[in-house]
Amino acid sequence: MVLQFQPEGIYCPAGDFYIDPWRPVPRALITHGHSDHARWGHGSYLATKAAAPVMRLRLGDISLDTVNYGETRQIGKARVSFHPAGHVPGSAQIRVEVDGEIWVASGDYKTTDDGFSEPFEPVPCHAFITESTFGLPVFKWDAQDDVITQINAWWAANKAAGRFSILGAYALGKAQRILANVDTSIGPTLTHGAIENTNAVLRAQGLSLPDTIRVTPDTDIKANAGALVLATPSGMNSTWVRRFGQASTAFASGWMSMRGHRRRRSADRGFVMSDHADWDGLNAAIKATGAERVFVTHGYTSQFARWLNEQGYDAGVVETEYEGESLDAADAEVVE
Repeated sequence: MVLQFQPEGIYCPAGDFYIDPWRPVPRALITHGHSDHARWGHGSYLATKAAAPVMRLRLGDISLDTVNYGETRQIGKARVSFHPAGHVPGSAQIRVEVDGEIWVASGDYKTTDDGFSEPFEPVPCHAFITESTFGLPVFKWDAQDDVITQINAWWAANKAAGRFSILGAYALGKAQRILANVDTSIGPTLTHGAIENTNAVLRAQGLSLPDTIRVTPDTDIKANAGALVLATPSGMNSTWVRRFGQASTAFASGWMSMRGHRRRRSADRGFVMSDHADWDGLNAAIKATGAERVFVTHGYTSQFARWLNEQGYDAGVVETEYEGESLDAADAEVVE
């Protein structure tokens, strides 16, 4: 096997490296900067140049080497390259070739172009390692423009009623995707510290984001009445949100397609927006690779693997410590 599934993570014997390991290893190749894939404690790291600044923000002073998308590295007897995954800025699928056999570890991915992250590119391979965060037929996403229209209307109505609009979103990826697309003429945008730290890193890389205001203890809340407030999922569950007084709350997540998730969060609104592929996206991505073998890592693993086997793939489930999209996931930074 080109890649093996070991207690530390996904291992390549020919190159003596791991992909997105969840336990400390000497050499780690990282698909993207989310904390369930990029963890502290490895001897050395390799990632895309676009992912590196956020990784340094979150992991600190690490030994980090970088590659461009499509650039080939020879690591031992393995030829390695990184290809866009469409998940968040800098995210990649990792292609590993050994003696003519090609495997691809996809990390997390989405197949629709959000206009901000590098768009997903199918990578032909013999074996494909896929997520299945939303690997059930019930999960089918609306067009991004339609969701943004819903967010704009909610924000405008709240502003007219004298309320803040507090929207929960991941600090890396989802928050910037919303920022890059909402109608900022409605009012100012305030941000949680973890989101603003990520914004600063991405702006320094040349990515275009509208002006935002970091929320600090000194922020004049009343002067920004009617603002859109972007909060992390952990911030939504803390005293951080209380400072805004009269407000409407919402989450942007694929899980908002299921009413029970929104009720448990006591949110006023839920916007169905995910940085993971939906059912159609997962199936289309796998088909486009031409792979015969498929390994399913996280999400609705058993259901999705069973479906793939029924479609003629040689599919199996692999136990990992990846989280996918969780409204309970702790943010890498909780700076206010």
